[in-house]
Amino acid sequence: MLIKRFLLLVAFGSALAGCGKNETASTSASDELVVKIGAAGPLTGPQAHIGKDNENGTRMAIDDANAKGVMIGSKKARFELLSEDDQTDPKTATIVAQKLVDDHVNGVIGHLNSGTSIPASAIYFKNGIPQISPSATAVKFTAQGYNTAFRVMTNDAQQGKALGEFATKVLGLKNFAVIDDRTAYGQGLADEFVKAAEANGAKIIAREYTTDKSVDFTSVLTSIKGKQPDLLFFGGMDPQGVPMIKQLRALGMKTQFMMGDGGYTPKLIELAGDAVEGTYASLPGVPLDNMPSGRDFAKRYEARFHQPIQLYAPYCYDAVNVMIAAMQKAGSAEPAKYLPEIGKVELSGVTSKITFDAKGDIKGGAVTVYQVHQGKWNAVQTMGGAPAAKP
Repeated sequence: MLIKRFLLLVAFGSALAGCGKNETASTSASDELVVKIGAAGPLTGPQAHIGKDNENGTRMAIDDANAKGVMIGSKKARFELLSEDDQTDPKTATIVAQKLVDDHVNGVIGHLNSGTSIPASAIYFKNGIPQISPSATAVKFTAQGYNTAFRVMTNDAQQGKALGEFATKVLGLKNFAVIDDRTAYGQGLADEFVKAAEANGAKIIAREYTTDKSVDFTSVLTSIKGKQPDLLFFGGMDPQGVPMIKQLRALGMKTQFMMGDGGYTPKLIELAGDAVEGTYASLPGVPLDNMPSGRDFAKRYEARFHQPIQLYAPYCYDAVNVMIAAMQKAGSAEPAKYLPEIGKVELSGVTSKITFDAKGDIKGGAVTVYQVHQGKWNAVQTMGGAPAAKP
């Protein structure tokens, strides 16, 4: 009996010791605030190189925040990235959005494309999840009345206007052909380009359409060739821009070629080769070298990922930091509590000083036009911001 009682006392003491250890771990864990940041973009398919670039920029910001030991309220925050592949498909984007909601993310950086950001935004709005897109430029994205939708990049109304004015006023061209890929981004940008070009005396002598999956444009380009346009504007992304440029030159067309930000990538130059020489494209914002912390960011990015920035990584970095700044202002990572603070944020980011208007658009956004010269993108002119760096 004495032995039995002794064994019971030993077991009871061990249990108490175990409880003490669990309580200590729980208390320690409670001092840390886990914040889940969702990200969405194409991680597979033709635009995967741009989607991965977005993910890299987002990851850099999260890693930097964790290294700094960011405090939200009285707790040290630990940020986690939950990245999803929306495949540039609107239906997949809504599935991804719902998955992120179900995973209880505190906010979302994305989506990359306007055609995915717009349908996904309805789900985030319904669930009160803040969404900051680094790259969705379609006007509609922030015109739906959703107080959860923001972007840190100039929209297509500003970009299309800048390109249309550049083509007419700076290049002095008057007869334009226009093709768009029928996505929310491509069509929206092309429409704004047409509006600005016509307002400045240009004629649209051909308006054609394709898809964001097409790769053979010989027929439509042959039709356009007979009309002898001074410039062909394409509203779309680089997976279609590459074969379009190659086929344009293969047909012997000397027409100037122009795209929006969807074409301003190293990949376009790499894959289009000599045919891309002289091509114009734009990117909302000032050149990387003119960004407040652009050169330092590019250096750190290349050291980390062993490749150059493709397109929107700096904007992803800023989008994350806007979200974190709002959380700090609110003293909480709960979406309902920090959402009202996003519109009040004033951030000196990598790309620019970021403040928002009532719709969630960035104020005072610039647009820079670039041209390929000797296999490199060179800034030609910046509108609405600081002068572009000289090539």
